Amino acid sequence: MPKTASLKTYQAKRDFSRTAEPDGRTGRKGAKQGWRYVIQKHDARRLHFDFRLELDGVLKSWAVTRGPSLNPADKRLAVEVEDHPLDYGIFEGTIPKGEYGGGTVMLWDEGTWTPQGDPHEGLKKGVLKFELDGERLKGGFALVRLRPDEKSKRDNWLLIKERDGYANPKTDPVKAWTTSVATGRSMAEIAAGDDDPPAAKKRKSNSRLPKFVAPELATLVSEPPAGNDWLHEIKYDGYRALSAIGGGQVKICTRSGQDWTKAFAPIAKQLAKLDCDSALLDGEIVVLDDKGRSSFAALQHSLKHGSAPLTYFVFDLPELDGKDLRKKTLVERKKALHDLLKRAPSAIHYSDHVVGHGDEIFQRACRVGLEGIVSKRVDGAYISRRTRGWLKVKCQGNDEFVIGGFRVSDKKGRPFASLLLGEYVGKELHYRGRVGTGFDEKLMRELSARMQKLKRKSSPFVDADRDAAKDAQWIDPKLVAQIAYTERTRDCRLRHPSFLGLRTDKVAKDVQYQASRHD
Repeated sequence: MPKTASLKTYQAKRDFSRTAEPDGRTGRKGAKQGWRYVIQKHDARRLHFDFRLELDGVLKSWAVTRGPSLNPADKRLAVEVEDHPLDYGIFEGTIPKGEYGGGTVMLWDEGTWTPQGDPHEGLKKGVLKFELDGERLKGGFALVRLRPDEKSKRDNWLLIKERDGYANPKTDPVKAWTTSVATGRSMAEIAAGDDDPPAAKKRKSNSRLPKFVAPELATLVSEPPAGNDWLHEIKYDGYRALSAIGGGQVKICTRSGQDWTKAFAPIAKQLAKLDCDSALLDGEIVVLDDKGRSSFAALQHSLKHGSAPLTYFVFDLPELDGKDLRKKTLVERKKALHDLLKRAPSAIHYSDHVVGHGDEIFQRACRVGLEGIVSKRVDGAYISRRTRGWLKVKCQGNDEFVIGGFRVSDKKGRPFASLLLGEYVGKELHYRGRVGTGFDEKLMRELSARMQKLKRKSSPFVDADRDAAKDAQWIDPKLVAQIAYTERTRDCRLRHPSFLGLRTDKVAKDVQYQASRHD
């Protein structure tokens, strides 16, 4: 039961006949017991973020005026306020004007917290350190109390992000996440009294989870097709993802059918709110940089450290509400997809397109630094293989390659000098060159550990030359790397390659050579 003595201030400030806030006298009302952590975005007299930690049966609370930061250099003012009941941790809605704290309240983040040391002692001494495991915020944080101010009636603290793998000075979480983690609603939707989240329609109890279907794959070409028989989309630099919704479940698979729902849990949670009985979506999960461009390297970092929000760009809809749409035309499928995503949560985006003007769209994409475009026949069915109904055109080289070995380093402490890359032509692995940039020390150690387990005596390449064999340690060709490069030579060797990351969603045998415009 809540500690009613510590809630007297909270209860005295509110008229519970006028506000829907919990009174704290009736227990938890569904709030889970444990070390709960909550942040509520609160648009009262001034916008702020209420930071709450469960301790001794109540929520210890601070008002953070500018919201939390992922930058350890930022020290955000956190004003200590009265304890709140545990039930408050699931409150989202509007407090009437004229009442204490009148305004809109959004459940902005939730999860658990783990104190470092005795939290009571930390609060007493004025330095409380802890780990957060929330939907959005993760890693180490600290609350540090400032010296008492005679003019202030409350204790002022500073909320500071610890320097760890979750620190990210480039991402402002207040700007990156603007919807509720509970309902997917914006502040405006909550304020308007729109109590029905995007998935307001009740699902049919007998709806099923759609089965995985192999995705349609694009053929690489040198230039986009002309004419209005084709539409053109942005080519995203992320993980291809087929998402099944139905029967109260969400399952996200890579293009090879691997279940990555856990890795993409924030997206899965948002997909569960879509207004449908069941659906099978096809798209790309990415991380966007500060210019709105997708970055595979940033995505890899985020999957390891949770440092940036994931975004799902959806471009096709093979199935909806139990109906197979694969034989419908692409424009029919995209119309149904657009209607489905009209009120989707902020992490789920409809991938828009332009009909015709392929060359112009491609040139624009390259000028703003995008990877390229994908051109698709407007009347095309959805076919589960690589086709010429989908064509991809790249602004610069950015492909997957198989790691067939590494060059031993002569520098002390460096695990390897470069990776030896190849790609399959049929069943044979052909050598494409070496890459020695794009690694930091930690990544090199991780790669080295994985390659040591795959060491072999003979070369996996059918055409390894002296350059490849010099100081080479061969490995079984099982690891797939994402590589950026400026162009290919006539014999298909890569110029100025740079390592972007490992592709654990790709099978090495699937990395097949395709003629590109660089040939």
